[in-house]
Amino acid sequence: MADGGTRRRRAFIGSFTAEGGPGVVTATVAGDGGALTVLNRTDGVRDPSYLALSPDGGTLYAVSETAEGAAAAYRVKGDTVELAGSPVRVGGSGPTHLSLVDGHLLTANYGSGSVSAVPVRADGRLAHSPSDVLQHTGSGPHERRQRGPHVHQVQQDPSGGWVVSVDLGTDSVRVCTLTHGKLLPHREIALRPGSGPRHLAFHPDGVHAYVVNELTPTVTVCRWDAAAGLLRPLAETPVLPDAPAGDAHPSGIVVAPDGRFVWIATRGEDVLSLFAVEEGGDRLRLVGAVSSGGHWPRALALHDGFLYVANERSGDVTWFALDPETGLPVRAGAVRVPAASCVVFG
Repeated sequence: MADGGTRRRRAFIGSFTAEGGPGVVTATVAGDGGALTVLNRTDGVRDPSYLALSPDGGTLYAVSETAEGAAAAYRVKGDTVELAGSPVRVGGSGPTHLSLVDGHLLTANYGSGSVSAVPVRADGRLAHSPSDVLQHTGSGPHERRQRGPHVHQVQQDPSGGWVVSVDLGTDSVRVCTLTHGKLLPHREIALRPGSGPRHLAFHPDGVHAYVVNELTPTVTVCRWDAAAGLLRPLAETPVLPDAPAGDAHPSGIVVAPDGRFVWIATRGEDVLSLFAVEEGGDRLRLVGAVSSGGHWPRALALHDGFLYVANERSGDVTWFALDPETGLPVRAGAVRVPAASCVVFG
């Protein structure tokens, strides 16, 4: 990944090919203003809506958010990415999120309501099939969206001892372990019925977590006990300063590296909400909201003091400079990426 002896910073952007997206896009990141410049694209995988980069930056992983459900590995070669083998079926449908945990690629399968573990080989390629698929069960009160489980996110907790998955369909967060390739359930934590939890972000202190809810425009403040593998909900806070005028579906959430602020995107209202973290992490205070710079902000990412927003329906990635004192996002630019769905940096 070196250019003339120096490492050039890059962004990788996922998109929905079924909606006209270009697949996986590679872009450079300007060192001064955070601007993205698109370099190239590869469309060898359908609907690579969410991405994750290996710790060494040499391999990029993507879900294929399709009914069949797959994941793929790409070699990062300079300014390009190339498929490292064929996409692998994950044993679940509609994977929306993925993460690397203990030598495995975990996928959150929204359509089938399951979590899959696919072994990662020493060279970064994926094994031909999952080592395990953990099926969730249950439902919620929302007649259309909660007829069954819908896992939207899966990640490792800050201690490294647990796997945490967020299930929109069952209004719950599940905790399990990954042991020798097997996903072993530990406990399920119920959130408010009908809230529709989508994504969870841990605070840098490792003892707080914030769950953004898609079916009601709120965020749930929780305490995390890593010793017990227990998430304890404390309070639920609206993400909008006023009642929504129409559709309002929160999506992405990120926490400042210093733990002082939280930003949440809400689709439909198309805003970014800024929260101040107070009472040692036990409380989020809504400071205000600004435009997301586009339509249908699906995911957020932080990088070098900038906040990046993948606006799916307007087809762009917009970036904002963040005031270091107030946390206020100020729009700094945008780049055209049809059906953009996420951004990761390496």
